[in-house]
Amino acid sequence: TTEIYTLSLHDALPICLDSLEKIAPEAGQKDAEGKWTWYDGKLLTIEGKGWTDTEKYYDRLPAKAKGVVRDPVWGLSRDSAGMCLRFASDANTIAVRWSVTSETLAMPHMPATGVSGLDLYVADDTNGRRIWRWSANGRPQKVANEDVLASGIPEGVHEYLLYLPLYSGTESVELGIPPSATLTKGPARPASKAKPVVFYGTSIVHGGCASRPGMAHPEIVGRMLDRPVINLGFSGNGTLDPEMGALLAELDAAVYVIDCAPNLGPDAIAERTEPFVKALRAAKPETPIVLVENICYQAGYFLPGTKKSYTDKNEALKAAYEKLLADGVTGLTYVPCDNLLGTDGEGTVDGTHPNDLGFQRFAEALTPELRKLLGE
Repeated sequence: TTEIYTLSLHDALPICLDSLEKIAPEAGQKDAEGKWTWYDGKLLTIEGKGWTDTEKYYDRLPAKAKGVVRDPVWGLSRDSAGMCLRFASDANTIAVRWSVTSETLAMPHMPATGVSGLDLYVADDTNGRRIWRWSANGRPQKVANEDVLASGIPEGVHEYLLYLPLYSGTESVELGIPPSATLTKGPARPASKAKPVVFYGTSIVHGGCASRPGMAHPEIVGRMLDRPVINLGFSGNGTLDPEMGALLAELDAAVYVIDCAPNLGPDAIAERTEPFVKALRAAKPETPIVLVENICYQAGYFLPGTKKSYTDKNEALKAAYEKLLADGVTGLTYVPCDNLLGTDGEGTVDGTHPNDLGFQRFAEALTPELRKLLGE
């Protein structure tokens, strides 16, 4: 169902576009009116998926993890957070059909567009600088949805990425384009950009409470670095479990970002950080490991008890980090919480979970550290 052929995109594109894998029209399904050809998302390039041997295609953990990781972690691993489909097309209109696994499309503090929606970005290579620009989102109304994402698209072949829901499991995704249009897989990443940044953490890493899937900070970081990311955030369950450490070690990561303090108390941080990091370092001797402090809970600027709740955690994390260094563990980077959400108290929806502003600030604080580690 595929063939290799050459397409010329923007000359300034700094990624390998020698050839793109064309998806044959016969691989799609035309509708009765002849308006659309629908292509299964499984035909496109997928990023953000660390394992191929999953129970369902859009699961985040491998099937073998079932019964090994704790049940809540397994359940949350069915959410498609961080996954995106990459493709290129000369279509002047793009539609999408998708279905999710839960009837709970939204949460009290997080909209349906983030919990169960889709997000379409397009590559902009003007002035020789590559930027991913938001272009459309899919707004869920029910479990199964169909939406025209964009129309009136300028002529030419454009490269896209389509983020999947953050908190709903994705049952299926189909891309619709006019029958006369061409569809290809996303171009291969150059070798220098192929390895992903792997995030492991809590609901904040998971994406709570972004307004749409592309606004979780791991995904923003991915666009800033123009590199794959794998989002292994598990709401309420980023607890430095050794079973998760063993799974992380299976991934060929460029960097590991460990951000679990919000789901642990000071004693648990002191108890679990060192063995978790040492085991990961033993499995991956050269891969940089970043330890991120607990965010500054926004009410802590006013309420002493709230401030103490996160400063106690961060003191425990800093002590564990310094003990790891004293024990000769190398390749560690420590990121303090001071600037992760800003200092004006406007970066969250509830004092803890970032809003889009908070996620943007988080990404902007973290990305320079990652660039240093990646040698960029």
